[in-house]
Amino acid sequence: MLINSDINILGGLPDWNLLSVFLRESLESMRESGGVHTFTAIKTDKSVKRFENAISATLIKFQNPEIEALVRDSLMSEGLSQDSLLLLFWNASFNNELLHYLNKHTFFVSFYSGRISIKQDEVFACLKELSETERELKKWSDSTLNVTASKYLTLLKKFGLMEGSHNKTILHPYLNDKMFVLFVYWITSVEPKPNLLESEWLKYSFCERPVFIERIMQKRFSTYFELNYTGDKLKIETLTPYSTLYDVLR
Repeated sequence: MLINSDINILGGLPDWNLLSVFLRESLESMRESGGVHTFTAIKTDKSVKRFENAISATLIKFQNPEIEALVRDSLMSEGLSQDSLLLLFWNASFNNELLHYLNKHTFFVSFYSGRISIKQDEVFACLKELSETERELKKWSDSTLNVTASKYLTLLKKFGLMEGSHNKTILHPYLNDKMFVLFVYWITSVEPKPNLLESEWLKYSFCERPVFIERIMQKRFSTYFELNYTGDKLKIETLTPYSTLYDVLR
């Protein structure tokens, strides 16, 4: 597993508008066009560079041009809307193995079991257990692991998946039709397995498998994809180019 500190950095990112800035410009071009502080109130170039690295590696790194089109079109049109934040959550989880691991073993376990909250101690325990097998994580002190647990929950709040300050509670987003279609296109693009029912990313639809299948079979979505469903296998063929999908759904 590739381990880095992006969760800590992004959990502490005070200005998420930098995402849209770094979609358009690099730190170097920002300096050339008036300086970093033209774009953000973050005080030092060193801090901005640290945030740029984490943003570029986790939030706006794209597996392929199709995914880039989905995320970029949403951010450029809507800014940091709840829909855009969900797209960023999916993309970040794909890019950051530690984030995906924590989602899988803490957030989604609680989400699908109907719990209302996740305690920082639970995330710490998950990280501590993982550190027994991951060499890079073994180098982290308990203090760093505890900070990471805290920043992970803060990051989920920034994505719109939890609310509250000290005792954060889990939110249960319902994907509107636009976001449901975008999710189907996203999972189709990132999942290498031909049978999507075997995909570990299916949890990111925020609904149980039977509900997902029932919804995807609805006729109103037939203009966006064709299905081959046999009860235990699901294959999807998308029909709209990714480059125009967002405009079609607007």
